[in-house]
Order: sequence, then structure tokens, then C-alpha cells
Amino acid sequence: MRNKSYIRLLLLSGLFLLSMKMKAQSFSSNSSLLEPSATQYFQNQYLANPAMAGIDSGLHVNASYRNQWSDIAGAPVTKFLSADGNFGRRVGGGLRIFNDAAGLLNRTRVALSYAYHLPLNSSNQQLSFGLSLALNLQRLNTKDLNGEVNDPSIGAFNRRDDYFEAEYGMAYTNGHLNLQGAVPNIRSLFSGNNNTIDGGNIFFTAASYQFTPEGVISKIEPKLCYRGVKDYDNILDIGLNVAVLENVANVMAMYHTSKSMTAGIGVNIMKTVAIQALYTTQTGGIKTYVNGTYEIGASIHLFR
Repeated sequence: MRNKSYIRLLLLSGLFLLSMKMKAQSFSSNSSLLEPSATQYFQNQYLANPAMAGIDSGLHVNASYRNQWSDIAGAPVTKFLSADGNFGRRVGGGLRIFNDAAGLLNRTRVALSYAYHLPLNSSNQQLSFGLSLALNLQRLNTKDLNGEVNDPSIGAFNRRDDYFEAEYGMAYTNGHLNLQGAVPNIRSLFSGNNNTIDGGNIFFTAASYQFTPEGVISKIEPKLCYRGVKDYDNILDIGLNVAVLENVANVMAMYHTSKSMTAGIGVNIMKTVAIQALYTTQTGGIKTYVNGTYEIGASIHLFR
């Protein structure tokens, strides 16, 4: 039994190694990257990895709203909505909806996820596998068009076929340590098509550890993430989340090697409703011209 557990951990390690090899870029910064939702680091990890769907008991509903570059007309406004839960018999599932409106371009991604959570040789150890099937839609908003609505190129763009995508992820947890690896755009990665609408992510890996001291500080969780993005430099995220008063409130911060930083504060009401306010500074290279990103995230935890 123990040997089988080691084999499963080796499979997870293999996914990490594969992701590290999938980099045609160097380890530096780039100013043009669309940053993911800041809630994916601590508040709603299901956004980054389908294996996290239903990883614990109950139903979790999350929503977030992000406003980028508010000083610029037509700047991106992004909405995230997700729901995931554990359905028993080691099975979890979830739904994610992403919508981004920037100028005339409106982009939507809808994903359904299936996750299987396999207990290892200890009740606290668990290996999770997740798979998502996603539909990507991109349309031009002709209502705000300042030009010829009947332009053939506009009609051709809106008549394009919708694009199906797949995501795969794995995770290992033991109650404190959490290791993750995910490939969010499998079809695009192997076909070479650039039809993704979530920033063109190639891979996502993360490692974190929860310390639970006694006293005012109830949780300390450092986290390290490594992300690959198509045609951009890979990004390292280094951060920390600290919860106090039995997780009633928290503060978090993440530094990104794209020369930006995310900071947030949150409250947890009766362990059911969590609200997080976050701000991400602009990436290096264009922060002189535009301001950063404001985001608000809300979570509801039911049937726990």
C-alpha cells in the first residue's frame, strides 16, 4: 500500500517536471500579461486547478469582480463565478464561468469539472485528479461600435465557431502541505492553436503549507506558484496569507516576477460568507501609463 502511495506521488511530481520543461521563454518579466484572478491563490483555488473541485466537504459558491486600468475608456472588466462541491464516494464537481469585456471584445469561458479524490495510507493524505471541459466564446459588441456595423470583417468574426478546450489538474494534500499542478489549455498546447481567452496559460504549479499556531494568529500559509503563459515569460508568485481570530479576518500579499504585487484583506462571517478586497499593482513596463487592478471576491460555504 505504501509503495502505491509513492507511485502516485511520483506521478504528481512528473506533472511538475513536465510543466517546468514546457518553457520556451526565460525567467523574467513581461508587461503585457493578463493576470489571473487574485482570488485563485487562497480564496478560490478551484479557479486555477480543476482537481480542487469538491476537495473538502460542502458546497462552495464564489464570485469576483475585477476592474483594470479604470482611467482608460474601454478598459477590461472581468467577472468570475464558480460553484464546486463534494458529491460523496470520493467524487467532486464544479462549474466555472469567466467573462471579460475589453473595448468591443467580449470573451466568455464556461467549464464543467469532474474531480476524483483518492485517500492515501493516512486519513489526512489525499491525491486528487481533475478534468474540465470548457467552451470558449468570443464576440464583438456591435452596440458600442463607432463605425460601420455591416462591415464584413465584423460579421465574420462573430460567426466564428465556438472553441472547445480541456483542462487537467492534480493535487496532493495532507492537511497542511498542498502541492498542485495543472495544464489549463490542453488542446491549444498540443495543436498550436491560439484560441484561448484566459491569457493563454500553458501550466500552473503551486506549493503551500498551512501552519496553525495557537493564539490570535490562527493560520499562516506561505505559497509559491510558477505559471507559464504562451508567448510570454514564465512567472513566479511568492506570497503569504495570515488569518487571525479563528479565521475571522485575514491579510494576504503576493509578489509576482512580472514586477507587480497583489495585496488583500478579508473577513469571514460566521464561517459561511467570506469577502475579500484585493489590489494588484500594474506589471512592470506600463505602470507609468495605467493604474492597477481592483478586485472584490465573495464566497458562500454551505452544508459543511
